[in-house]
Amino acid sequence: MAKVQKVPVEFREDEGKGASRRLRRAGKVPAILYGGGQEPRLLQLDQLLVYRYAKSEWFYTSILELDVGNETQKALVRALQRHPYKPMLLHIDFQRVSENEPVRLRVPLHFLNQDVSPAGKTSGVLVLHELNDLWVSCLPKDLPEFIEVDLTELKEGDTIHISDLKLPEGVEVPSLKLGREHDLAVVVARMTAEEVVEVPEEGAAAAAPAAGKKKAAPAKAAAAAPAKAAAAPAKKPAAKK
Repeated sequence: MAKVQKVPVEFREDEGKGASRRLRRAGKVPAILYGGGQEPRLLQLDQLLVYRYAKSEWFYTSILELDVGNETQKALVRALQRHPYKPMLLHIDFQRVSENEPVRLRVPLHFLNQDVSPAGKTSGVLVLHELNDLWVSCLPKDLPEFIEVDLTELKEGDTIHISDLKLPEGVEVPSLKLGREHDLAVVVARMTAEEVVEVPEEGAAAAAPAAGKKKAAPAKAAAAAPAKAAAAPAKKPAAKK
């Protein structure tokens, strides 16, 4: 189950691009809180604090308690905008959550015991992680921080699909309801094939006489030279005056 993490925020009144630029210059990150049948609220957060949060996995997969003065509202991060090259955040979207309404969220996969599995111990076997996260649906109280994928029994040729995963209680994968074609592979273990270039026997046999002919060419040229000399007519002696 995902932990509830407290995040200090402040309400703000100014809106627009100019107001957002002033906030960033002051070391703040503009944000908005929406959903839950309530009016959207404009927020601001400390840049250094929330930038540190944004480096952690829990910030995207946990229920966040936004503390605003004496008020606390539970929410999820729905969108986060980063500066293209500076280490800073530009804007954050938060969505309110209700304890009685399911939420859909992308949850990371944690792969365990790959090194001790038969596939991990076999030379030449490549273990591919086809998916690194998964869309799930559940009530906020059941939201997991991550889903474990135990690879202890993984062998060469094995494939683990979404339907093979052991999901926490109360958690489901909506895509599985759309049909078997959506039951994608999560992990694949296969032997790597090394390409070996072989020369066909016929080609090798044909190449040998060709090489012999090239070596014999100078001998033929040498033998032809005297023949040409012998065939040349003798020069007549000059006539006496």
